[in-house]
Amino acid sequence: MSITKEKVAEIKQKANDIRISLIEALIEAKSGHSGGSLGMSDVFATLYFHALKHDPKKPDWEERDRLLLSNGHICPVLYSTMAHAGYFPLEDMKTLRKFGSPLQGHPHREFLPALESSSGPLGSGLSQAAGMAIVLKREKRDSFVYCLTSDGEHNAGNTWEAVMIAGKEKLGNLIQIIDRNYIQIDGSTEDIMPLDPFSDKYRAFNWHVVEVDGHNIEDIARGIEEAKMIKNQPTIIIAQTILGKGVSFMENRYEWHGAPPGKGPDDIVPKDKQGEVALKELREKVL
Repeated sequence: MSITKEKVAEIKQKANDIRISLIEALIEAKSGHSGGSLGMSDVFATLYFHALKHDPKKPDWEERDRLLLSNGHICPVLYSTMAHAGYFPLEDMKTLRKFGSPLQGHPHREFLPALESSSGPLGSGLSQAAGMAIVLKREKRDSFVYCLTSDGEHNAGNTWEAVMIAGKEKLGNLIQIIDRNYIQIDGSTEDIMPLDPFSDKYRAFNWHVVEVDGHNIEDIARGIEEAKMIKNQPTIIIAQTILGKGVSFMENRYEWHGAPPGKGPDDIVPKDKQGEVALKELREKVL
């Protein structure tokens, strides 16, 4: 399924709208994760507005693709994308992290039934996704399971157990997309627990590996289409991303992993101006 220039332009605009909405929500909540949410907006926009087989009006449609967010702390980008896709009113984003809201600080499927899973404890999402993919394969369903993961959570042993069983079972219907920004909560992944050569590790476990620019819509779409063509191996799409993408003072700074505007480092922008400056940059962005 090729992607037209017109569709690329539409998705770029959607990604920017998603960024604006999630920043507005984080400002309102006064807590939450900015960096990874901004960094994965282009990937989520490409999935929900091009690649994913889904129906917001029938979230439990049996023939849908399944999407699981393993690194649940970046749920602002998931919620914002779902709102823009029509799963719930955009105005509900203002309830992020508030008591009783369906938009919990980490995804909770009992609060928001359109979610495929609850997540938060890092390292468990890929195991859940592998289990779903095994069942769908046995039932001979024509659906894919997408699992969004972080590089930092590859510190968790459970992730590698899932990698092994997915390779063993030849899960061609499982597509993992990893947010490879080289940053986790305390700094660089390569300082804390080195992962490179990352591609070689996955190939050794019988995975097909695709590398893409996580901010290039055409490249993301190409990677997904390649993954769909692989029938006897699970695929990992390594999306090279920039933490905080779109907000200049947040980009590539690990301090913005878990901080909302107003609570991040103030050496560039004062705390009381961070939300205003972030939204100004995004609203004035030339796409």
